[in-house]
Amino acid sequence: MSADLPRVLVVEDEPAQREVLSYNLEAEGFAVSRAETGDEALILVEEDAPDIMVLDWMLPGVSGIEVCRRLKMRPETRAMPIIMLSARSEEVDRVRGLETGADDYVIKPYSVVELMARVRAQLRRTRPAAVGQQLDYDDIHLDAETHRVTRGDLPLKLGPTEFRLLSTFMEKPGRVWSREQLLDRVWGRDIYVDTRTVDVHIGRLRKALCQHGGSDPVRTVRGAGYALG
Repeated sequence: MSADLPRVLVVEDEPAQREVLSYNLEAEGFAVSRAETGDEALILVEEDAPDIMVLDWMLPGVSGIEVCRRLKMRPETRAMPIIMLSARSEEVDRVRGLETGADDYVIKPYSVVELMARVRAQLRRTRPAAVGQQLDYDDIHLDAETHRVTRGDLPLKLGPTEFRLLSTFMEKPGRVWSREQLLDRVWGRDIYVDTRTVDVHIGRLRKALCQHGGSDPVRTVRGAGYALG
């Protein structure tokens, strides 16, 4: 998957529905991967966890509700938003889906436009920079839509990789990111990059953030990785 675009995994066993969903998500600027079964979805998440999953309830083999339950039980995928799609419209079914951990529940047939809005709403909560939101940390302001960064109202010059690194840090200040996690988020798994490259770009980011003075907000956590603040 592309490292620049917000990543969506569509899990739908009906080919026409899967392609319609994928086409519209790609047209909205998402990087889309596809799965036909629950087992395939679990494997894909294990290999490269997406930013959000659109998951059909009725799947061959492992059901969507079981996929949701398993992912929400795992600490590494618990925070990943899951939008459940289902023809089950009874209140008891909606409650079951949400209690299993789904972040949203959409009844078939659904409006594609509304579903796109729901996907963006979930991403605003977990990956705000990916959907063009503005982020602030201390005196640093990042506008993801215009790709502009300021510190203390002074513009900062950042390369594209340093911008993606800063976006990642500013979405979750205080979180410690390992080099491997930063490689997955910023460079993507489709490209081989040595982990030492992360250190090089962290150095460039630090220099850019301090180009007008001020303290370095990027913290090195020995043996673990890097964090903002």
